[in-house]
Amino acid sequence: MILSTGLATAILVGGFLLLVLIRVPVAFALGIAIIPIVTLDIRLTPFIILDRMFQSYNSFILLAVPFFLLAANLMNSGKITDKLIDLARVLTGWMPGGLGHVNVAVSMLFAGISGSSTADAAGCGKILIPAMVREGYDARFAIAVTACSSVMGVIIPPSILMVVWGGVMQVSVGGLFLAGAIPGLMIGFALMATVYVYAKVYDYPIAGKPTLGGTWTAFKGAVLALLTPILVIGGIVGGIVTPTESAIIAAAYALVLGVFVYRTVTIRDLGHIFYDTGRFASISLFAIGTASAFGWMLSFYNVPRLIVTFLTSLEFGSFGTAVIIAALFLFFGLFIDAIPTIIILGTVLLPAATAAEIHPLVFAIIGIVSLAFGLVTPPYGLCLLISAAIGGLNVVKVLPDVIIILIPMLLILLLIILFPEIALILPRTLMPNSFG
Repeated sequence: MILSTGLATAILVGGFLLLVLIRVPVAFALGIAIIPIVTLDIRLTPFIILDRMFQSYNSFILLAVPFFLLAANLMNSGKITDKLIDLARVLTGWMPGGLGHVNVAVSMLFAGISGSSTADAAGCGKILIPAMVREGYDARFAIAVTACSSVMGVIIPPSILMVVWGGVMQVSVGGLFLAGAIPGLMIGFALMATVYVYAKVYDYPIAGKPTLGGTWTAFKGAVLALLTPILVIGGIVGGIVTPTESAIIAAAYALVLGVFVYRTVTIRDLGHIFYDTGRFASISLFAIGTASAFGWMLSFYNVPRLIVTFLTSLEFGSFGTAVIIAALFLFFGLFIDAIPTIIILGTVLLPAATAAEIHPLVFAIIGIVSLAFGLVTPPYGLCLLISAAIGGLNVVKVLPDVIIILIPMLLILLLIILFPEIALILPRTLMPNSFG
């Protein structure tokens, strides 16, 4: 038989949601949901799944994902996170709510090195959450600010999500990195403003006033780590290296710092680091394969074209369409990991964004920032789960503080939609030949 678009979509989406509800891992649910379609429709064969998965893996740019993960794990294991915390302490610890500001600042610094929010939440959280509780901060606030600040790991470049987006959507990764810089910094400053208000309301202390000698020592200890984003982003924007090559450079540089410079990573540690990296990378890459097959199936049944027709008929314009796109990414981010969501929802909504004359970089930043919030919102909320586990509290107890902290972050997302130049100014300034 030949399935209609409506029936095929109902089977695909309904089957996927059912599998997720019975707690089948998302990567497997995406692949299993396709099986009834290829079995029923005479135009398709089961080999379609394998073919689409292979084609998604046959991408040089996706090799950057495991290497950025490796760089993040080496940074955490090499105690480089501690040096970033020392620098963040002298830069921001003198303000009311000092350790809260340190938490946000170190996430901004770590984001410019690792590209991974979960590595940020785990690496910074295990140090700062206990330290904040010891200094008299409410454990719920400590967990919430750690989780919310960690989302900058996928917004401030380099970002693993931007690498995946660039590979799937055929958008310049260098342009994406530059487009995410200002929105990421704005979210960081919005978080620091929220911490300041909390500190005034609950009388949280400063973390100490920096001395000239202490500032110099902290900067000297962290300066080598801070060179990472310059090597990565500068190499890509300057056209010297590809995103994959820059990820390899970042991983090699982190390895040299940990093993030879700081001497905090031993040969024995490397086995564990490589194992963890391989495990997490395989999960992400398997999800990319099944999500690509799922997304191709939706395209085969013309779902993107129908969505474009529907949104065009509503005549929302660029702003209205961008708001709907953000809302859809926010909703899907509640339940599904960001990488499969980019591949499925991103590819489906791209024609709608193009029809509404939304710049590809702006579309990408709206999607990535929206998905970043999914890392701290249940039921998925991976960064929130990690932070809550470190703090020893149930996620439900932390949610009120998370919601309060997310409000100014959502306002930044709205500003990006209202003023797209926020995302476009750096790409157009530094890469005028591509985005001028």
